Amino acid sequence: MLLLTADITCDGREPRKQAWSGIPFGVGRHAVTGSCGPPEAVAKALDALGTGAYLVDERGSIVAVNTHGAQLLGRPASDLVGQDAHDLMHRNKCGEPVPRAQCRMRESILAGRTEQGGDEWFERGDGTLLPVAWLVTPCDIGMRPSATLVLFHSAGHSRQPAQRSPAGGRMSELERLALLAETTTLLTSTLDIHEALRRLIDLVLPRVADWAVIDLIRERDEVHRFAVAHAEGGTVIFREDLQGPMPPVPQESPLPLSRALRGVASSFAGPETYQGSPDSGIAVEQQHLFEVTGMHSAVMVPLRSLHEVLGALTLGRADQPEPFTGSEVALLEDIARRASFALENARLYQRQRTVAETMQRHLLPTLPRTPGRDMTARYLPAPDASQVGGDWYDAFTLADGATALAIGDVVGHDLDAAAGMAQLRNMLRAYALSEQKPPSKIVQWLDQATEDIAEVSLATLVFARMRENDTGGCELSWTNAGHPPPLLVTRDGVTRFLTEGHGVLLGVTPDQPRPDATVELPPGATLLLYTDGLIESPGHALDEGLERLRRHAASLAHRPLEPFTDQLLARARPPDNDDDVALLAVRYVPGSPPCGKRRRR
Repeated sequence: MLLLTADITCDGREPRKQAWSGIPFGVGRHAVTGSCGPPEAVAKALDALGTGAYLVDERGSIVAVNTHGAQLLGRPASDLVGQDAHDLMHRNKCGEPVPRAQCRMRESILAGRTEQGGDEWFERGDGTLLPVAWLVTPCDIGMRPSATLVLFHSAGHSRQPAQRSPAGGRMSELERLALLAETTTLLTSTLDIHEALRRLIDLVLPRVADWAVIDLIRERDEVHRFAVAHAEGGTVIFREDLQGPMPPVPQESPLPLSRALRGVASSFAGPETYQGSPDSGIAVEQQHLFEVTGMHSAVMVPLRSLHEVLGALTLGRADQPEPFTGSEVALLEDIARRASFALENARLYQRQRTVAETMQRHLLPTLPRTPGRDMTARYLPAPDASQVGGDWYDAFTLADGATALAIGDVVGHDLDAAAGMAQLRNMLRAYALSEQKPPSKIVQWLDQATEDIAEVSLATLVFARMRENDTGGCELSWTNAGHPPPLLVTRDGVTRFLTEGHGVLLGVTPDQPRPDATVELPPGATLLLYTDGLIESPGHALDEGLERLRRHAASLAHRPLEPFTDQLLARARPPDNDDDVALLAVRYVPGSPPCGKRRRR
């Protein structure tokens, strides 16, 4: 056994001697001091060491590695440099990533102190584990910020990752707590039921079992086998042939799954449990499950919230020889409780979203069929809201044959905003249908009425009338209450924002007179009314969004109206916009028959 002595500049102090008696080196003394100069000099200095060595920066990313280290790790240097050493290599004996808070090497690097240790494992390029002894120490090589030198050598032969011991007596208390904490974190960070269940399966396989089966109780007490999953060589395989609808839950059956699905209690089971004459259809399915999977030991735990039984979780062992024991049930029930809490939240969210979507569909109108005017509309809810909001559109036929068009936005992205939007829309219709007045007068009446609508504080609106004028052309008159300007696109791709007729938002100065504006639409022109979710982007000026909309609309002017609207929505809406979007497109097509039923989204 040789002794390595190196001059290492640590913590900004003068070089001092560091000794590490535990690694056989083929060298007597090599200096890693001061500023080692260019990367070639650093690599040459590392290659002079007779053991594996690499340098990491203050974040733990590898900046250089010597030839011997790359050989020990079974990875070319190009696959190592730039990678986070902890995430790439640090593993436990089962081949699982070491939690960052529990890694001694990473803690020493971040703390900037010299430390050595053993009983650690690095994952090699072929997936095998290399047991190592190691030393880390700060090293001044002229980098800013400074680097840390990691020396390591093999403390045994490479081997395949050991399978984690099953839960229970062999799982330490720290591992149990870490598993429960991970369960809580991963399952409560999603409101998608299927995603939560897939995460649950990834958590328990293969840590505590070889097989995981999830049965869910749906509406009207129907049972659905959501997943049958098996851990094979580090991969989770789903057996779709064993998944699907299940027979109903028998109310008197003493068999384990039936009891779990009734929320009675957790139970052990084995192939012998279902060898007798089956008492129900579920028992027949369970008998087949044990035959196909080869499970010799299983635990069936209810998935039960405060209000209802959601289903059952079955964990089984076929490859792991140890049967489940009584001491493991408490851990599995704790996992099931946390999973049930996450599932109930996801179900409640799903129900709320379904109600909201249904409400939104009923709030959005069916577009009228009008000769010479082809129209379509789209609505996209805010992705982080309850699928409803204050953006809205409307189109209806007036008593004189004109077509009324409206686009608006009530402040907010919730049910209150949707309720206020519905009240505004209905009042606007009532005013417009009762009096043949210019748009400015209708909107002024509406503005005065908003003082009595509790759900509306501020709102924007464009209200327009489209009618045939005395010369047989199509005339558009409108007023704008603080809303983004309509866009007019000719069939040749010439665009113009209709900025005239602009006034203040609704709810600011209700008694102030509002302006009107008028324009004649050329044949084939498309009028685009939209809300700000189509053009706004965090960190960018509104003018940029308007210009993006204008350019895309011009390039799509030759498209039929439906694909024009779809493509414009896909291209013009900023990818980082989290607002809802309403879009109403009207194309003037003289002499065309009434349009068919229009899509709503």
